[in-house]
Amino acid sequence: MSQDNPTTIHKAYGQYTDPGGHAALFEVLPHHVEGLCGVMQGLFIHDYSGGFLYGDPPRDKDLTPRETVPVAERLDQIMGAHNQSLDSARPVFERQVGTCRDYALMLCSMLRHHGTAARVRCGFARYFGFNDFDDHWLVEYWRHDESRWAMADAQLDAAHRKHYDISFPIHDVPTGQFVSASAAWKMIRVGSFDASQFGHGDDDGEWFMHVNLIRDVLAMQNNEVSPWDQWRDVDGDNRVLDDSIRTLCDEMAHMAMRPQTRAYITKPAWL
Repeated sequence: MSQDNPTTIHKAYGQYTDPGGHAALFEVLPHHVEGLCGVMQGLFIHDYSGGFLYGDPPRDKDLTPRETVPVAERLDQIMGAHNQSLDSARPVFERQVGTCRDYALMLCSMLRHHGTAARVRCGFARYFGFNDFDDHWLVEYWRHDESRWAMADAQLDAAHRKHYDISFPIHDVPTGQFVSASAAWKMIRVGSFDASQFGHGDDDGEWFMHVNLIRDVLAMQNNEVSPWDQWRDVDGDNRVLDDSIRTLCDEMAHMAMRPQTRAYITKPAWL
C-alpha cells in the first residue's frame, strides 16, 4: 500500500459516499473506527453469509440483492425501515442486505464525515477460505498518529469471526490478510503467486484479477461503482487477456497507487 500522506480526494465525499441530507445522522456516531464498525454491523446483513450465520431467515426475506447503491440512497432505505439512530442495532433479518462493497462504502462515508481520510479498496482477502485470495472490498483509512494507512473490515462481526476463525482486530487488518487488486496484479506479474489463486468462487485467474484491478483504480479515485461493472455477464470467449491488455493492467496497477493522477478508464471492449 502507498505510504504517501493522505490526499484531499480521500477526505472528500465522492458520488457514492456522500450521505446527502442524512449527514446529521453521523454526528452522534463514534469517531473511532472500532465503534463505527460496530454500528455498521447493526445496519447490514451480508447477502451470502447472512443466510447461514444467524439462523434460518424468514421465508419472505430476500438475501439475493447485489446492486450497490449510493450511501445517501442506502440511508433512505435504512431510515425508512427503522426511523431511529444509526447506532441502534436493527433486528438481524430487518437489516439492509448488502455485499462487502456496501459495508465499505458506508464505513468510508462515516470516516470522511468525521474528518478521517479513507478510501474503498477492491482486492482479495485471505480469511474466507474459498480461494487462497477471495474477491473482497474493505476500507483503508489514515491513522494520523502513526502516519500510515490501515485497513478495516466492518463486515466481520462476531458471527463472521467465529465461523471463519478470525482473531485479528477488524479495525486494523494485518498486512497480508488483504491484498489490493493492484498489489495482487504486481504479485502475479513477478511470479510470486499464480493467478489461479485469486478469484470469486469459480471465477478466478488473470481475467478476473484484471476486473478487480479496474475497480480498484476507480475506487481509489472515489468512483467505487461503475455503470458497466457487469463482469458476470461476460461469456467465456471474452475472458482472455492478450499482451496489450496485460501491459495496460501493468500501467493501471501503478496508477492505483497514485490517486492524484486522474484515470480515464473507458468501458472495456468485452462488455
